[in-house]
Amino acid sequence: MSVFAYNANGEMQAEGVALETIAQQVGTPFYCYSAGALRAGWQEFADGMKGLNASVCYALKANSNLAVVKLFGDLGAGADIVSVGEMRRALAAGIAPRRIIFSGVGKKPSELMAALEAGIGQINVESSAELETLNAVAGQLGVKAAITIRVNPDVDAGTHAKITTGRKENKFGVDIDLARDAYALAARLPNLEVVGVAMHIGSQLIALDPYRDAIAKVRGLITQLRADGHRIERFDIGGGLGIVYADEKPPSIAAFMQLVTKETDGLGCALTFEPGRRLVGEAGVLVAEVILVKPGVSKTFVIVDAAMNDLIRPTLYEAWHDIVPARRPRPDGATIRCDIVGPVCESGDYLAQNRDLPPLSAGDLVMVRSAGAYGAVMASSYNTRPLVPEVMVDGTRFAVVRPRPSIDEMLSSERIPPWMEPA
Repeated sequence: MSVFAYNANGEMQAEGVALETIAQQVGTPFYCYSAGALRAGWQEFADGMKGLNASVCYALKANSNLAVVKLFGDLGAGADIVSVGEMRRALAAGIAPRRIIFSGVGKKPSELMAALEAGIGQINVESSAELETLNAVAGQLGVKAAITIRVNPDVDAGTHAKITTGRKENKFGVDIDLARDAYALAARLPNLEVVGVAMHIGSQLIALDPYRDAIAKVRGLITQLRADGHRIERFDIGGGLGIVYADEKPPSIAAFMQLVTKETDGLGCALTFEPGRRLVGEAGVLVAEVILVKPGVSKTFVIVDAAMNDLIRPTLYEAWHDIVPARRPRPDGATIRCDIVGPVCESGDYLAQNRDLPPLSAGDLVMVRSAGAYGAVMASSYNTRPLVPEVMVDGTRFAVVRPRPSIDEMLSSERIPPWMEPA
C-alpha cells in the first residue's frame, strides 16, 4: 500500500504529514520523499539477498539527494556512481570508498585519478581506450586499479529506446563478442587488476526474460574468460527493475532474486546489484499548485506551478505519471478532460495530456506520483526558475533536505566580464 494516501479528513498525506501542511511552510512546487518507503524498498532487496553472496550499490543517478544517499548508506548500501560529483556525494553521505563502484561510458583522466586517489573499490571500464587511460593514470599514482569490464550482451530489455543500454547499437559497454580481446588487453596492462564482469541492460524493466537472457550470455563469457586465465570473482548484474507509473506489473524483488539465484548457481561469483529507480521511484512525489484553469475550444488546460524543467520525464520520454488532487475528490465522480501544463515557454511543457481529473480551481494542490527517480536530479533552472525544494518525511516529522534557492542566489553565481562593466 502506498504511503501517500488520503486521511480521514480527505487530505493527501505522506506517511503522517499532510501535503498541504508542507506546502504552507515550504511553498510549491516541491518534491517529497517518504523515508518509510525508502526503507521498505531497501528491505525488499535485503530479504531477497538472504543466502546469496551479494551486495547492493545504490545508483545515485536516480536520486542523488544527500539525505536519500545517507539513508541507504546507513542501511548498508554501497554506491554506484557515474561522475566525480556523485562520488563526492556518496563520500559526503558516509559511504566507504571501497563500497563505491564507478560506472560510466566517458570518464576523463582527471576523474579516474580522483577515483583512485579516493580509494574507490571498483571501476567498471567500458572500452579498450578506457583501459589504456586508466592504466596510465594508475601508473602515475603507483597503484593498481581494481576493474570489471562492462560487457554489452546485445539483449533487448523491452523498455523505452532512450533508457535501454544493452543492445549493440547502444553506446554502453564492450560488445560481448569483443570482450575476450578487451580482457586480454587488461591482463597485459601492469596497473590494472581484473576482478570481474559487469553488465547493465536498461531501466524500467517489467519482465525478467531479458535478465535471464543476459545472465546466460555473460555466464558463458565468464566460463571462457576463466579458461583464458582471468580471475573472475565478481559479477555486477546492474539494476533496471521497473516500478509502477500507470498499470505496469513489475516483478517482485523475490522473483528477481530467485531467477538470479538459479541462473548464477555454481558460478562462484560475488554478485552486485545496482538498483536506483526501484528503490526511490515510488517513494517520491512532486506537489504543485494550480495557477489557473484555462478552458479552450479543443481542450481544457490546467496550468500548475511545476513545469518541464522540474520534471522532464513526460516531455523527454513520453512518460506517464499518475496525477491526483491533494484533497479527496467529491464522491459524485465528476471529471474534466484536460492537459496539466506548466508556465514554461515551450509547447512541450506538460506533466500530463488528455487526463480525466476532478474539477480543479486556482489554489488547489495536485500530486504527481512516482516522481522519486529521475525527477529532481534531471531538473534545470530553465526560464530562470529556481530548482524546487526537496523534502523528506519520516513518520510525523519532515525536513527540507534541499532548499529552494532564491533568484538572487542564482544570479550571484554568474559574472559580467570586465569590459562590459560601466566605465
